[in-house]
Amino acid sequence: MSKHHDHSYKLLFSHKTMVKDLLTGFVKETWVEQLDFSKMEKVSGSYISDELRDREDDMIWRVWWHDRWLYVYLLLEFQSSVDKHMAVRVMSYLGLLYQDLIRQDAFTPSGKLPPVLPIVLYNGEQRWTAAQNVADLVETVPGGLERYRPQLSYLLLDEGALVNAPDWSDEMRNVAAALFRIEKHRSEQDVVDSLGHLAEWLSGPEQASLRRAIIVWFYRVFLPNRAPGLEFPDISDVTDLHEVHDMLAERIKKWPEQWEARGLEKGRQEGRQEGLHEGVEGTLRKQIELKFGPLPAWADERLAQATDEQLDAWVARILTADSLDALFTEE
Repeated sequence: MSKHHDHSYKLLFSHKTMVKDLLTGFVKETWVEQLDFSKMEKVSGSYISDELRDREDDMIWRVWWHDRWLYVYLLLEFQSSVDKHMAVRVMSYLGLLYQDLIRQDAFTPSGKLPPVLPIVLYNGEQRWTAAQNVADLVETVPGGLERYRPQLSYLLLDEGALVNAPDWSDEMRNVAAALFRIEKHRSEQDVVDSLGHLAEWLSGPEQASLRRAIIVWFYRVFLPNRAPGLEFPDISDVTDLHEVHDMLAERIKKWPEQWEARGLEKGRQEGRQEGLHEGVEGTLRKQIELKFGPLPAWADERLAQATDEQLDAWVARILTADSLDALFTEE
């Protein structure tokens, strides 16, 4: 996954609405209903250690819960493959976070450390299969040693599984859910509909920054991945999601034709290149056979596996080479 994608998602989840909707929409636990989102803030970079600050793709928020802060460690995982040791990474990051909380005297009224919810947000194509508790990665040894095996779970939010969940609906009015639906869309109409919902939900002036972040993500990350090679308008001054929705609804009708045309042209170019390669190889075979006789198996294999550059070099050398070994010698 590109760095553009990573940075764009970090920008999106630096907005309170995105994190709030992530928790209320996808963390199906009763304590979420008790959170006071009016007291919700992003932990500043100066508050955390250098080790955690270097975790560029992670976000740390805190939300008021009863008489204490609940910390939310949001780890954005946009790799192409599943990290089977993710639980160990999460355990390491939470250890660093707790060390910082101790240095800041950020204890609960009872003098204990505050609770932390570690979330792994994953958007890969294949479903997540890694262990979600570090204990499952440690060999069990009988005789009492198993008591010291570490126990730490993280909450996995797998976008591909979330958008196919039976309880998902547009009526959720959930910004995070709409974004996931766009990213994991089943059809172009899914994209248009989800953008329409976002334009409706985020129409207030106080949401201008989030609207802009979504527009940047949509044009610079989503569309280039979905429709590579197609040209899109300059978005430097675009702040209206309705405008983006209307543009998409009109242009998306032509995308299948454009994709098909580009596919045909690419096929023609590849076919022409392949035909040229085969023509040079065939001519060189005839020249070799005329000069040195039938090709031995090893020479036939060299020709079959040759690159365009190698064929060009051998064509230039065929007139002066006094043997097959001399012809195929790489200079």
